[in-house]
Amino acid sequence: MEASIMDGNGRRCGAVSGLTTVKNPVSLARLVMDKSPHSYLAFSGAEDFAEQMGVEREENDYFITEDNVGMLKVAKEANSIVFDYRIPISGYESCGAGVESPIRMNGLPISVYAPETVGCVVVDSQGNCAAATSTGGLMNKRTGRIGDSPLIGAGTYACNVCGVSCTGEGEAIIRGTLAREVAAVMEYKGLGLQEAVDYVINERLDDGKAGLIAVSNTGEVAYGFNCVGMFRGCATEDGFMEVGIWE
Repeated sequence: MEASIMDGNGRRCGAVSGLTTVKNPVSLARLVMDKSPHSYLAFSGAEDFAEQMGVEREENDYFITEDNVGMLKVAKEANSIVFDYRIPISGYESCGAGVESPIRMNGLPISVYAPETVGCVVVDSQGNCAAATSTGGLMNKRTGRIGDSPLIGAGTYACNVCGVSCTGEGEAIIRGTLAREVAAVMEYKGLGLQEAVDYVINERLDDGKAGLIAVSNTGEVAYGFNCVGMFRGCATEDGFMEVGIWE
């Protein structure tokens, strides 16, 4: 598991990768930001830091579910990377062996696209933005693979202009430095938040599939994706709440 968090006020950040026992990886990322001299800890070093900080931990069996064990078996038999099997793309109802995937990652076929990454972006009454992202990564990924979620500027970014959290094809998000790019086009092109999100989704993903959520320092909320759908929700201090999946 991996996660990152960023405070736009001073652009402080913390990130972790390669966790196997930390119940809430984003909490450890917060401690890296607040309690260590570093920005990023990974694998055994991150686990050692978790033990030092006394964060809640679980045995590895806690994170294993029967459904995912079954899907991992299917993915290995198909020699395919699986994002998520629970939201089929129209006309492509199976990710089993022998089915040719129409979706590609870095030019190679993958299975159904609908990521399980969890992200959050917030802005307070003073215009301070923050963002955080956490994920279990890809099913059947190569050992040692690190995605976009813990990478500041790729899956997560916050500054004095906006906060952004991304989800989707990590390799495409990394190539496009997607989260930072939203802030960059706001700063350098003078775009508004939704304009910036639309520009980045349309111009910076090449053939990749991804989505993102964002807030600005003035309280604007925006989202964008070029895939089938993206689970999302929004809440404001005056009680307004909204959830969505499709466009």
